[in-house]
Amino acid sequence: MGEEYKTKDLIKRFLPYYREHIGTVALDLFCAALTTICELVLPLIMRYITNQGMENLAALTVKTILMLGLLYLGLRIIDSVANYYMADVGHVMGARIETRMRQDAYTHLQQLSNTYYNNTKVGQIMGRITNDLFDVTEFAHHCPEEFFIAAIKTLAGFVILSAVNFWLTLIIFLIVPVMFFTCMTLNRKMKTAFSKQRYQIGELNARIEDSLLGQKVVKAFTNEDMENEKFAADNQRFFEIKKETYKYMAAFQTTTRMFDGVMYLAVIIAGGIFMVKGLVQPGDLVAYMLYVTTLIATIRRIIEFAEQFQRGMTGIERFLQIMDADIDIFDEEGAVPLTEVSGNIEFDNVSFEYPDDHNLVFSNLNLFIKAGERVAIVGPSGGGKTTLCNLIPRFFDIDSGCIRLDGKDIRSYTLKSLRQQIGIVQQDVYLFSGTVYDNILYGRPEASREEVEEAARLAGADGFIRELKDGYDTYIGERGVKLSGGQKQRLSIARVFLKNPPILILDEATSALDNESEFAVAQSLAKLSAGRTTLTIAHRLSSIRNSDRILVLTEDGIVEEGNHDTLMEKKGMYYQFYTMADKWQ
Repeated sequence: MGEEYKTKDLIKRFLPYYREHIGTVALDLFCAALTTICELVLPLIMRYITNQGMENLAALTVKTILMLGLLYLGLRIIDSVANYYMADVGHVMGARIETRMRQDAYTHLQQLSNTYYNNTKVGQIMGRITNDLFDVTEFAHHCPEEFFIAAIKTLAGFVILSAVNFWLTLIIFLIVPVMFFTCMTLNRKMKTAFSKQRYQIGELNARIEDSLLGQKVVKAFTNEDMENEKFAADNQRFFEIKKETYKYMAAFQTTTRMFDGVMYLAVIIAGGIFMVKGLVQPGDLVAYMLYVTTLIATIRRIIEFAEQFQRGMTGIERFLQIMDADIDIFDEEGAVPLTEVSGNIEFDNVSFEYPDDHNLVFSNLNLFIKAGERVAIVGPSGGGKTTLCNLIPRFFDIDSGCIRLDGKDIRSYTLKSLRQQIGIVQQDVYLFSGTVYDNILYGRPEASREEVEEAARLAGADGFIRELKDGYDTYIGERGVKLSGGQKQRLSIARVFLKNPPILILDEATSALDNESEFAVAQSLAKLSAGRTTLTIAHRLSSIRNSDRILVLTEDGIVEEGNHDTLMEKKGMYYQFYTMADKWQ
């Protein structure tokens, strides 16, 4: 479920978000004070009218009553205006803070490495930056307001009631600490239950996302019943957690109602006895009952706000679990922008293991690729071909050794500038929800429409694009579901053509294409790679025959290298791969 934080630490981390809204908070608290004054004056008015009516009814004139009524009317108008400000501007302030936090979380997520995403479910991440932060809006607005109102009412109520009868006031206020202690004990259990609930919502989101994105596979294997069972198990687990939460909520609310009765009972018995003894006047007892009602309502509101408080705390906690996730890949101190690139790449005694499972991939790997050289990498699955290429744009950082670009450590360049100089066509093609044009433009957002269309022509994609319903403006669906595998691959290649980088990484770039399309794209790739450093990962070995150099990479490192003819003459591992593949062509 992630790291747990103490409440005081959560509040301390949250306070900076109030700084730019300090004026709004101050005015909100001022309005809260105004609404509180209105509530505190009413018992005093009723006390005065009751006592005057009992002692000297003739002195209680219509004019006096009208003046008191006018005073109360003015206070209610002030209360209405102040309450409107609190409900409108106060809530907007909370929404602004929520929006800022969500933006901060998303920005931080963009900086996290592949390792984080390999170990965190997307459904959990989505829950943390959406649902969890909804409660922060209410928390940000109500937290200072509710505590401020409670403090005023409690303090003012104690002073006013003590002036009437100190001992009766003391009896009532001695009940308050017991009430708080009991309710806060239940409140801590509620916090734990809410944390479990939030976590399980994330698990439920992850289950739904995983199943819906893989719905074609589900249908192909007729595993709908199995998916329903998995979802039912997660859904039931969520229900059990909610049931536990409601149990604590019920105990919480029952406890507050019980203490309400105890406080009213104290006023009835102790107040009645004091009135019989002549220590309290009838009007004073009326004022007591009204103040106790206000006090009980305040305490109940604070205790019930504790539920909202805990929801807010849980939202902030899960937000901080994102913000405190370490940024593994970052600009080193003194890193400079990479501008002019020749394309010489050197691996010098590079060792690397994945940080999450410590699976060793390379040990003391040495490799030099000349600028403009076309290098193909082949080998068995799991040999590290894709990993080797992922180290160049620093998707992962090496454990030891050095990777140099044009003689300088790649860590001496800023990440953004380094990756801007590298074009990647990945094995798993990812297209964004949107149009064909949008997806190609992603390669260079400032490009013109003519440049986008030219990139598509170079990638062999212009023909099929123009045959689509709306051409370049055709909506392709989530992850490009409306396109074939070959079409998606060619759009991905078009993105790299538009980017036009000096270094190319082609990870199974033509694997999804038919023979005719592969030939057309291969010609385009040959044009693009001319004069550029190109690394090609391919299982279809016929596509790399013309590479300047071919590396055979296994778990033992680079075991063979040379051009196609040289490696075929050796009749080693490459020869076996090639002849085996040839039999299946």
